[in-house]
Amino acid sequence: MNWNDKKVLVTGAGGFIASHLVERLVEVGAQVRAFVRYNSRNEVGMLKTVSPDVFSRIEIVRGDLRDVEAVKNAVRGMDTVFHLGALIAIPYSYVNPREVVDVNVMGTLNVLLAARDVGVRRVVHTSTSEVYGTARYVPIDEAHPLQGQSPYSASKIGADRIAESFYRSFDLPVVTLRPFNTYGPRQSARAVIPTIITQALTRDEVKLGSLEPSRDFTFVVDTVRGFMAAAEADDVLGEEVNLGNDNTIRIGDLAQKIFDIIGKTPSIVTDAQRIRPGKSEVMKLWASNKKAKERIGWEPSISLDEGLRQTIEWISAHLDLYRPDQYTV
Repeated sequence: MNWNDKKVLVTGAGGFIASHLVERLVEVGAQVRAFVRYNSRNEVGMLKTVSPDVFSRIEIVRGDLRDVEAVKNAVRGMDTVFHLGALIAIPYSYVNPREVVDVNVMGTLNVLLAARDVGVRRVVHTSTSEVYGTARYVPIDEAHPLQGQSPYSASKIGADRIAESFYRSFDLPVVTLRPFNTYGPRQSARAVIPTIITQALTRDEVKLGSLEPSRDFTFVVDTVRGFMAAAEADDVLGEEVNLGNDNTIRIGDLAQKIFDIIGKTPSIVTDAQRIRPGKSEVMKLWASNKKAKERIGWEPSISLDEGLRQTIEWISAHLDLYRPDQYTV
């Protein structure tokens, strides 16, 4: 697909993955409208870290996904909608489940309604590997049962099903992507890799929750390629597609790998406030990416070691954006 001059909306554009997606879309010539949540400080999230040349070519639109009119105005005139806007922190969903459900479910409904009413070419809806819960078999394919082990994952299951219903009920051209634990530059400290890196760079001990869960990590550049591939493929409409490495690593082993790359050996301390409720913690995620390879022509290209090196380098240069001594919910 030639993205040159294509009109594209990215919701949640100030976030980690979305800011990389916005950047890449601008680089390939798309006319990008970035929907960011309004605040009185005029902040744009991680879009502030893109180059001035890229930033100057982004149309910033501020609003709230729960505002029907704001969303419809943002969607109007767009060819493609990448819907990444959501509240994604699992610990925060324990504290404020109503807000998480409201933003993730009703916000998604507003995007789908607007896309249906104005007639966009494609909606790429963002799900999460968390909807699968702890793996019942591995690798996890798209037929794996869904299980809401946190209010966050339950809200995303609801959003996914609404997206599916709009395809089946209204022929809305929507595809749902399920990224498995994306990481890389710009990721916030609420995620485990930046948490380990920032503490290891600045302290002699690293505070973590459980070391036993295992995750399938994908570098953000690869994830962005997956989003763009899904926007072009025609035989996945109304379906879900995993984006993952078809691999898994235990969190304790991940921490040691990061220590080895940094060249330090901090001690690991268990922090009780970082341990999730037993029935809520997802113990194993391991993606099957067979469908992505066959149906959208995507597979990851960056190894975990290389991705970690790039992430460590970026975080080292931007430590002022982090507070390693604080637990980020």
